[in-house]
Amino acid sequence: MSDQSFLSWPFFEDRHRALAAALEAWAVAYLPVDHGDVDAACRALVAMLGDGGWLQHSGAGIGEKLDVRSLCLIRETLARHDGLADFAFAMQGLGMGAVSLFGSDHQREWLVRTRAGTAISGFALTEPESGSDVAATSTTAVRGPQGWVLNGEKTYISNGGIADLYVIIARTGEAPGAKGLSAFLLPADTPGLSVVERIEVIAPHPLAHLALQDVVLPETALIGRAGDGFKIAMSVLDVFRSTVGAAALGFARRALDEALARTQSRRIQGAALSELQMVQGHLADMALQVDASALLIYRAAWVKDQGAARVSREAAMAKLYATEAAQKVIDMAVQLHGGDGVRHGFAVEALYREIRALRIYEGASDVQRVVIARSILG
Repeated sequence: MSDQSFLSWPFFEDRHRALAAALEAWAVAYLPVDHGDVDAACRALVAMLGDGGWLQHSGAGIGEKLDVRSLCLIRETLARHDGLADFAFAMQGLGMGAVSLFGSDHQREWLVRTRAGTAISGFALTEPESGSDVAATSTTAVRGPQGWVLNGEKTYISNGGIADLYVIIARTGEAPGAKGLSAFLLPADTPGLSVVERIEVIAPHPLAHLALQDVVLPETALIGRAGDGFKIAMSVLDVFRSTVGAAALGFARRALDEALARTQSRRIQGAALSELQMVQGHLADMALQVDASALLIYRAAWVKDQGAARVSREAAMAKLYATEAAQKVIDMAVQLHGGDGVRHGFAVEALYREIRALRIYEGASDVQRVVIARSILG
């Protein structure tokens, strides 16, 4: 088992320690799953996570609030055991984050299903010409006699093609740029919504390019108020950005565990590889980066859970450092495995593919640097 001493830190309460222990036991029993058919695996994982009760933490019902420390602990634990399980959990939360934070009672009926694992959600924000620049969103939503009519394209949408519903950010035009966006709840079977392309990436998971052609949504599909879309999207990312760092931390912990096992079992010139001082230095650097990441992640989560309205700076620091550090930790684990580090079937090879996307999605590393710089300059 990975080092669990961090659970004694003052960021956590007894309920968090109990959650971590229970999830660890569940993960040992059920993970990893077969990834041969990625769509089927994700559907199965959502159902399993729902049956296990873990998806109850992915959203907030009436009178509840999201506990970011729990979200981070769950993502860290799942990522350490199975990256696709982490993905399945994370998208149920991110996909319905806008509804958890701003949704109406009617919209929360969907939240009941996503938390039970009987419906799969997606968050459709990125477009072909507006990745990190959300204010440049060009998908339009125009009021018509039957409600709203949406037209545009979304790309790199996680759970694209298997989701039962999406939260869509579209331009409603109340003001220029970021102030003219709104958020909508879009069931996947709505006429006019189509999957243009399924996108394959180095660590396979359901990903798609979507098109919206004269998609008609009722007035009740609007989340919050018209013109609040950018605020809603940023509020969702403010909560879930720390959890991306937590997933990276889970990958890094697994890589460190694999490196420790490898260097202690692998012998060179009659002695364990771990007895070489240069190897010990690498292991020390890896452990340092793991602990530093954990401190930043759980600080950001704790601050948010204490009632802070926004934790943009703390979340950006956590995501930036943890994802970049995990890339270095995993790279060193691959190096310490030698040729086996790049062989299919070895955990560190899979981790090497898994980690790369986390430095891009939900705000690429350079975007996080801009957020941090603006916070200290402002």
